[in-house]
Amino acid sequence: MRAKKLAVAAAVAGLAAAGLTLPLAGSASAASALKDDFNGDGYRDLVVGTPTANSVTVTWGSSSGVSPSRSVTVTQNTSGVPGVTEAEDEFGENVTSGDVNGDGFADLIVGAPGERVTDRAGGSMTIVWGGANGFRTGGMVLNAPTAEDVRFGEGASFVDLDGDAGGNLAVVSANRFWWYTDGVPGTAFGPEVDFLPADVTLDGIVGGRFSNTQGSDYILFGKKGASGHGWAGYLRGGPGDIGHSYKPLFQSAESGAFDEAQLAHADLNKNGYDDLVLGDPEAGDGGKIVVWGGNAAGLGADGWPSRTYDQSSAGVPGEDEAGDGFGASVAAGDMTGDGYADVAAGSPGETVGTVGAVGNVVLLKGGSGVLGGGTSWHQATSGVPGAPETGDHFGSAVRLKDINRNGRADLAISATGEDIGTAADAGAVWVLRGTTTGPTTSYATSFNGADFGLGGAGLRFGTVLR
Repeated sequence: MRAKKLAVAAAVAGLAAAGLTLPLAGSASAASALKDDFNGDGYRDLVVGTPTANSVTVTWGSSSGVSPSRSVTVTQNTSGVPGVTEAEDEFGENVTSGDVNGDGFADLIVGAPGERVTDRAGGSMTIVWGGANGFRTGGMVLNAPTAEDVRFGEGASFVDLDGDAGGNLAVVSANRFWWYTDGVPGTAFGPEVDFLPADVTLDGIVGGRFSNTQGSDYILFGKKGASGHGWAGYLRGGPGDIGHSYKPLFQSAESGAFDEAQLAHADLNKNGYDDLVLGDPEAGDGGKIVVWGGNAAGLGADGWPSRTYDQSSAGVPGEDEAGDGFGASVAAGDMTGDGYADVAAGSPGETVGTVGAVGNVVLLKGGSGVLGGGTSWHQATSGVPGAPETGDHFGSAVRLKDINRNGRADLAISATGEDIGTAADAGAVWVLRGTTTGPTTSYATSFNGADFGLGGAGLRFGTVLR
């Protein structure tokens, strides 16, 4: 690959094994190929980012699901983790994962775009090494490669960029796109072609197999222009000059930047390519989601138009009402085990009965054609823990992943406006198990920040689910 090597190396400070004094992850047996199995026990783990508390909580997957009793919370004050917690850091504002150091265990990759760094641009990315006993072997930190970067660490992805079968960490600041050499990040590289529009402010990045590119493609997203309309751009990867194959993908007609909660990807139609789902919650009356089909030619190619769904679309439960915020969060994964990924979309402003802004989550079935066969879930649904209260915002974030290894994705849902005792907007998370017919409330579980030693008004536990 031709690449424009920086004159300055990336600011990389690796820490050796420091003996993190974190709880054991359980009886891990062997390393796992799963990119979010941090202890190598063969179960995917659920991650909750709480940037207001500068923390990331990992709940270990198991045959019985997840529980606060099998978890660990990581901060920059955790022994062995680089840095020191400061109020403005936003540690946990975004989270991704992958086996960065090639030891067979997934590693936790955490953005802190508000971090202040002496003599450098602000922002950082921290990688905490996974292992058989959890996070006990330290980590490393990356700072902005140049002084021109703003809020380095706004988003990250760990996939194969150039098709050589090695994972590359890609990181965005508010105004730059960077990638690193295979595996453990060393030198940072910038694109050969400066493709980003000058008036774009980035909020994140996702990587996936959206085309037959040798390597992975990327979706960069945030806002564009002085009015701050949501924006997404499509960047093809591969062994060529990074940046030369870029095109705008979508711009919202309404103000409001796209963020991590509003993008997801998986193979919805079982054609071997990832499809992209983007939520546009301010569109129209009650919001919408837009789906682009992955295919050999790439997203948005001729013959593969995008499809739009709102709550007035056939098969989508509910009504298209002002303020619903349908698409404020989206997730994709196969919840029924039929080989087709399904889509979950949150409407955190949905009124339930006569109670405003309780929030709702719609699950839409994937298939060979369009999405359909939808069901909806909220706190007034029989079997879902809790009660519908004004301003709960159930569906603030959603995630679909198989955490109990039964071949069907489980649905994780957050309500960042949930009050816990007298603590307003403390936030909480629910997990519903996947079955051949969709979510079930049997064995439903819920937890909040206080279960992990986090608490207080405005915590907004569940801001990020990964």
